[in-house]
Amino acid sequence: MKTTPLTSKHTALGAKMAAFAGYNMPISYAGIQEEHQAVRTNVGVFDVSHMGEFIVRGKEALDLVQLVTSNNAAKLAIGQAQYSCLPNHEGGIVDDLLVYRLPEDMCAAGEQAFMLVVNASNIEKDWDWISQHNNFDAKMINISDQTGLLAVQGPNTLKVLQSLTEMDLENMKYYHFAKGTFAGMDNVLISATGYTGAGGFEIYVNNDQLLELWEVIFKAGAELNIQPIGLGARDTLRLEMGFCLYGNDIDDTTSPIEAGLGWITKTKKGNFNSVAIFQKQRAEGITRKLVGFTLDERRVPRHGYLIEDEAGNAIGEVTSGTQSPSLGHPIGMGYVDKAFSGEGTKIGIVVGKKRLAATVVKLPFYQADK
Repeated sequence: MKTTPLTSKHTALGAKMAAFAGYNMPISYAGIQEEHQAVRTNVGVFDVSHMGEFIVRGKEALDLVQLVTSNNAAKLAIGQAQYSCLPNHEGGIVDDLLVYRLPEDMCAAGEQAFMLVVNASNIEKDWDWISQHNNFDAKMINISDQTGLLAVQGPNTLKVLQSLTEMDLENMKYYHFAKGTFAGMDNVLISATGYTGAGGFEIYVNNDQLLELWEVIFKAGAELNIQPIGLGARDTLRLEMGFCLYGNDIDDTTSPIEAGLGWITKTKKGNFNSVAIFQKQRAEGITRKLVGFTLDERRVPRHGYLIEDEAGNAIGEVTSGTQSPSLGHPIGMGYVDKAFSGEGTKIGIVVGKKRLAATVVKLPFYQADK
């Protein structure tokens, strides 16, 4: 099992560790509920160094990125990032990812450079998939094993991080990034991105700098009671926002149109994998749709549970579920026949011989201004 440069730190902090995507990762420290609220109301730090990072650079780097991703990377200016996915050839999703348009000092004259950030469980799969489509003047470099990544999230993140850099974090727009000196370290990439809906930044450094980065950030945030956060709270935070988790809510059999990701599926940008399938789905409609729902009882819906209509007919399946720490009741997502996807539709979640009453709701479940 792989480790990150912070594994011994997590253990020393008393983290509950478990295998995740082939890595020994912290699931929780003080407890999922407490860590979740720390991010929603204050500031917390996630070690997400298990994520994968690929550099794609060259005169035709954009052509390769455009072919394999669903969003329109041609719209990216240097210093911008976008959420996207890697469609397969059957209308499903190989993975979801972030695409960064890197500064020109990353490549030679006349070239462009991108960084693709992929899910840890799919690093080898994604690398092979993109490589087999690389018939362009583009070089691919897998920097996953040498790249450390911390996600500092929560409304007080800026108070912690701005003192550590001259980069203007306060005015950095969402899904933008900068590269510069941070905490005395050069060539640090910091982006206004995250998987929590609580605001914050993600910081990329070399693995050998990660422990120092962790220590400096915790020292800077000590007066604010900054907290280490595990993957358990990362999951409850993302689910409250209705963010998809690969392997649960999206996979090789789900279309981004079905998953509510039509906004990252730019069928007018030109040729890319499965574009004809997505165009047809847009024109003719889809038969199922990913929805959010809340339960009337306190039982938590689990991945794979059957979803029924009010008459007891099977109409879909749960993909994710949890007890929402912010809202105080169970929430979930799942695919249902499109006729039952409307807000307010009454459905049932089958748990063994019991049927739990649930209602389809608009995503996200949680909104910061409430």
